[in-house]
Amino acid sequence: MARSTLRKVTMAVLAPAMAIGATATLASAPASAAVWSSCDQWGNTSLNGYTLYNNIWGSGAGSQCVWANSGTNWGVNANHPDTGGIKSYPNAKKVINKSITSLGSLSSNYNVTVPSSGAYNTSYDIWDTDYDYEIMLWVNKTGAVGPLGTSQGNVTLGGHTWTVYKGTNGANEVFSFVRTSNSTSGTVNILPILKWIKDTKRWFGNETIGDVQFGFEITSSSGGKDFVANNLTVSGS
Repeated sequence: MARSTLRKVTMAVLAPAMAIGATATLASAPASAAVWSSCDQWGNTSLNGYTLYNNIWGSGAGSQCVWANSGTNWGVNANHPDTGGIKSYPNAKKVINKSITSLGSLSSNYNVTVPSSGAYNTSYDIWDTDYDYEIMLWVNKTGAVGPLGTSQGNVTLGGHTWTVYKGTNGANEVFSFVRTSNSTSGTVNILPILKWIKDTKRWFGNETIGDVQFGFEITSSSGGKDFVANNLTVSGS
């Protein structure tokens, strides 16, 4: 699967003030009024220590609106055509800014509600501060989607069993961990995964982990589909 560098660059340089524009009240939001919502392509805000991005970055995208009750409870309604290629990655980001060896812990809890059709994955997107390496953790996937690179076999780490893929998109190396069965809730112990890449595989050194993002990488959602992070927390120390 080819990955554009546009999302990487946007994540690296986009200042929140640049993208917060007109907001909309969304029909797909919970009955209680959301504290923030946006249908802007790069709509973003900060809540409770998380940065939320609408992040419509792929070519041929349709409409997409994001809402949030908090930094840990948010969702998106997306209507993207079934034309192939990733259209968007609405997500919540937690900034870590610690080297792997200085981290005593890095983990996350997730609970999501996702549609039964369309083409998408629910994933963590973890970056070093220089954006040289991208580590993706797919906890579920539906439809014609797949990770970039070639399979490196299976490994059990962080409380889950994954098929590991290694590749490059031309701008950075990409390591994708695809859960061998779909999950909509659980806990991921992220630090052992990073240490396995560093110490066991030696695919990178003592990188400083910048962003831990969690969201929905959407290829198609024709007709409009709802994706909800009922609860998403990231903690590191």
